[in-house]
Amino acid sequence: MHAAIIVFPGSNCDRDLAVAFEKAGAKVSMVWHKDTALPDGVDLIGVPGGFSFGDYLRCGAIAANSPICRTVKAHADRGGYVLGVCNGFQVLTETGLLPGVLLRNAALRYICKPVNLRVETAQSAFTEGYEKGSTITVPIAHHDGNYFADDETLTRLNAEDRVAFRYVENPNGSRDDIAGILSENRRVLGMMPHPERMAEPAHGGTDGAAMFRGLVGALAKA
Repeated sequence: MHAAIIVFPGSNCDRDLAVAFEKAGAKVSMVWHKDTALPDGVDLIGVPGGFSFGDYLRCGAIAANSPICRTVKAHADRGGYVLGVCNGFQVLTETGLLPGVLLRNAALRYICKPVNLRVETAQSAFTEGYEKGSTITVPIAHHDGNYFADDETLTRLNAEDRVAFRYVENPNGSRDDIAGILSENRRVLGMMPHPERMAEPAHGGTDGAAMFRGLVGALAKA
């Protein structure tokens, strides 16, 4: 399995994401935001956390207009897999690949701590390594992680089993306690918490590792 990690000015979790995929057995290529093409044979694109372009304007909005994001959208539109974490989730909503927006945290403060997530579905390549209903611990580190969508969108996400993770104790005000959502074809996942920061024992836990193992295994079989 070949993963491409997009790097923007201000990205600070790109290497973390690359290491998590490499430890799970994937080949990884780093792709600069001004590039217009992906390396040959890419199965999955990772859009990492950080502060792309300093998070000026709306978080992720400038990054969403980078040349590479047209390629990311084309990859997703033809059925390719995309994972967006934290700032990457913001970028995916700004490109229209996922519904909703990420707003300023309800308490108007930056939050950085481990949180408990409930796995809402195991019916995706991203979550098949978990048991539905189980609780995992993954860190968050964001100032604008408050997920918002209108009632119609929330109804659709729930009816279509597209909520991947929910906060057990909501840290940021996200509607319906949503921490991560899937696209209609279940091949795009955006989530605010950082699974790559809980992927090896040195991190203090390995609950995030199952996502990367599951992805690599699922795509290798495909």
